[in-house]
Amino acid sequence: MHRQSLISLTLAAAMGFAGHAAADFSPADHLITVITPPPSNAFYKAEADAARAKATELGYRVKTLDHQDDPDVQLRLIQTALGEGSSAIILDNAGSDASVAAVRRAKDANVPVFLIDREVNANGVATAQIVSNNSQCATSVAEFFAEQVGYQGNYVELLGRTSDTNAHVRSEGFHRVLDQIPTMTMVAQQSANWDQTQGYNVMQSILQGNPDIVGVLAGNDTMALGAAAALRNAGADDVIVVGIDGNPDVIRQIANDGTIKATGLQQATRMAEMAVEQTDAYLRSGTTQLPEKQSVDCVLVSKENAGDVLPGGFGMR
Repeated sequence: MHRQSLISLTLAAAMGFAGHAAADFSPADHLITVITPPPSNAFYKAEADAARAKATELGYRVKTLDHQDDPDVQLRLIQTALGEGSSAIILDNAGSDASVAAVRRAKDANVPVFLIDREVNANGVATAQIVSNNSQCATSVAEFFAEQVGYQGNYVELLGRTSDTNAHVRSEGFHRVLDQIPTMTMVAQQSANWDQTQGYNVMQSILQGNPDIVGVLAGNDTMALGAAAALRNAGADDVIVVGIDGNPDVIRQIANDGTIKATGLQQATRMAEMAVEQTDAYLRSGTTQLPEKQSVDCVLVSKENAGDVLPGGFGMR
């Protein structure tokens, strides 16, 4: 047999095998484990629900778990997922540094991990890192905020969890805008750890020493809700609050002229769906054909477009 004929036959056989493998692929044979922070936060519930719905639509078995924002719990859940034979893990992680070892554990077991919302401080351990464009998000929120307060006055910043890369990126985005305005002064900057109760308590404490503030920038909507409640209780309804996420309670305040005037809506549902779609592609072909790092722009939501937000929040019509 001629060499060229042999090569042609070999290629044809390989293509036939690949087509046969693709035809035999059954999503129902595969378990996708989705691990997020506590679903008591509407953002994390939205992404977990969206991932489950998309995976179920595609025919996969799905299990959703909550790591409680604890790296040790997260590691145990990943080990459990591996032990249960998960084909892939979709993860909103419990810390950009603390999660690297857990993600690597899955990689070493040949189980792909698709990160959503939060990155890890390592390349090549996750198959994909799909996150909001936090810099763009924070910059757009800060620009709106500055305009609303007339480009002058004292303001407060509530930071997210200090171990979270997103908290730092958002703060940098705020200050990329506000530090260029000499008539605006930050009089307090304090972490409230992404938490509503802490946002309320921190805001109460800050107000005692800074009663003349014109506004508050919160690193997420949950802290913004806490800050807004503290301001209302103090009779400071004229103080402008902005946040980031797209929380339904915040959208309602924005639409109804509440204390919170804007948010940078993170498209949590879309990022979760992207992770599932890429998981599907990877399990079928061994590749997503996409880069590891992927960024999804936020949408600035104010009263003008609040009606275009999906009923569950975290996505636009």
